[in-house]
Amino acid sequence: MKNRMNKGVRIWLILATLIVVAILAALWASSTFWFPRYPWGPRPRPPEILGDIEFFYTAKTVVSTINVTLLIFLLLIYVSIYGKTRSEFTIGLIIFSVVLLLNALASNPLVMWIFGFQPFGLGPFAVLPDLFIFAALAVLLYLSVKY
Repeated sequence: MKNRMNKGVRIWLILATLIVVAILAALWASSTFWFPRYPWGPRPRPPEILGDIEFFYTAKTVVSTINVTLLIFLLLIYVSIYGKTRSEFTIGLIIFSVVLLLNALASNPLVMWIFGFQPFGLGPFAVLPDLFIFAALAVLLYLSVKY
């Protein structure tokens, strides 16, 4: 019973962390992401880009930041599982999580903004890959916490 209680607390802690990260990413993206203050000088926005582009890249920022958080949780769970089992399959899961974590970090618009670049031109297709990755990570996290 105590083990079941720990799993319930762990799930609620993960969900609460994801909600806080999503809110913070949305606030940060909407307040700083679209202002032309770059560390290496401003890069002008192309004139043909419409105003709704901010929504798509703000959504991409939020989903990508949630993916980073999910991947950190998965990586911690897989390292914990490896410590108990010493399984080669778990090493593969750890490598898979690290590669996906690097992908999520590199595709996050806030990271692009820090280095002075501004994504543009993809519209709703900017968010779709991150939503698919989010769905896959949610399933992996569910299975990892359940068993």
